[in-house]
Amino acid sequence: MSITLPNEMADVVKSKVRSGEYASESEVIRDGLRTLLARDRAMESWLNNQVAPAYDALKSDPSRAVTADQVRARLAAEHAKAR
Repeated sequence: MSITLPNEMADVVKSKVRSGEYASESEVIRDGLRTLLARDRAMESWLNNQVAPAYDALKSDPSRAVTADQVRARLAAEHAKAR
């Protein structure tokens, strides 16, 4: 497999190896891919466990919805309390 990186990214990879943080350029790429996969799993989990149930609850009871103005007012109140 061969990959092409923009110069800035290639420089970062080489720098990580030069610093001794990684033993090879392949290790840098593998670690980056592991991080990407973990982020994807976390996003999928969030969508399945929080977003979808919230959507379903709102769909079954639209009266639970709040407007953007209500959200802004709540945030402003919280901000004022924190001061």
